[in-house]
Amino acid sequence: MKGPAIRDGVITEADTCREFVTPLLVEAGWGAAPHAIGEQRSFTNGRIIVAGGKVRRGKQRRADYLLYYRRDFPLAVVEAKEIGLPAETGVQQAREYAEILGLKFAYATNGHRIIEIDYTTGTEREVDRYATPDELFARLTASAQLPQNTSSHLLEPFNLVSGKVPRYYQQIAINRVIESILLGQKRILATLATGTGKTCVAFQICWKLWNSRWNRTGEHRRPKILFLADRNILVDDPMAKMFAPFGDARHKIVGGDTSQSRDMYFGIYQALATASADVFRQYRPDFFDLIIIDECHRGSSRDESAWRAVLDYFEPAVQFGMTATPLREESRDSYEYFGNPVYTYSLRQGIEDGFLAPYRVHRVITT
Repeated sequence: MKGPAIRDGVITEADTCREFVTPLLVEAGWGAAPHAIGEQRSFTNGRIIVAGGKVRRGKQRRADYLLYYRRDFPLAVVEAKEIGLPAETGVQQAREYAEILGLKFAYATNGHRIIEIDYTTGTEREVDRYATPDELFARLTASAQLPQNTSSHLLEPFNLVSGKVPRYYQQIAINRVIESILLGQKRILATLATGTGKTCVAFQICWKLWNSRWNRTGEHRRPKILFLADRNILVDDPMAKMFAPFGDARHKIVGGDTSQSRDMYFGIYQALATASADVFRQYRPDFFDLIIIDECHRGSSRDESAWRAVLDYFEPAVQFGMTATPLREESRDSYEYFGNPVYTYSLRQGIEDGFLAPYRVHRVITT
């Protein structure tokens, strides 16, 4: 034991991490690029608490270690306790963090003993070493039954030109949607509360698939993607800002301008299906590989909706719907059309994590 690690005969949690945990993680290969060890990573902002006219933040959730298979693809969380405590002390928190972060692997350790929690097999056991990055990734892909030649699409890095790193729940949503696409699912739904960044999720999904050249047919080409909404503001703003890295690959379908030489298309239902003509029929039914429907609860999936004709026409495409509306009567059509969400991030969770502000409802009765 190195001298600096002992202060007054007490070994702290930080000492345990530095002297025992980190070296074993490095030995397992997590410190060698393209893998990475993330230490003391906060993944929530801390609940916004308003009291006495003053605003403060609650405690952030922070993982001792996150183990990354690639820069943007965490595989496991490690919860460390000081060497004087049983390793079992960290199991509950390791499980809690893994479930919040959507991870299939977690470790609890006191520096000497290591307990591994594997959600792919439902096992919890003591092990003599940390699994290597390739071992964990092989377990993950086998459990998810992902085809071997599709991992490049899942592992494609995020586009961080804007400086905005996707939050933990956005990363889960992005990866869950891409996994579903790679498994051949044709209709996919994600439910994220208003204000939690659905456009960011849509952009990163498009970027990863576009940059890694995923497409429905398996050809060596970039996909054709359509971003669909029911209002111009929901199309124009993302196209000009969030989707700017696509550059000249972007095109908005308006009037008779139905260019077919681009990759990233934007449109509103009203422009695609006008009273006088169905503009969308100028594209082949199999033209698009992926269609993203923003605010899909606004009637696009109703059987009797005129907008449903657009989705039915482009039936060969993978159709990904985004909504902020949980399952209730007015959104039932969306859930029946797309199926159950592959990921849900609720208003309650957003407030608890501190990404959304709490609110009070004041009821006003007028005469």
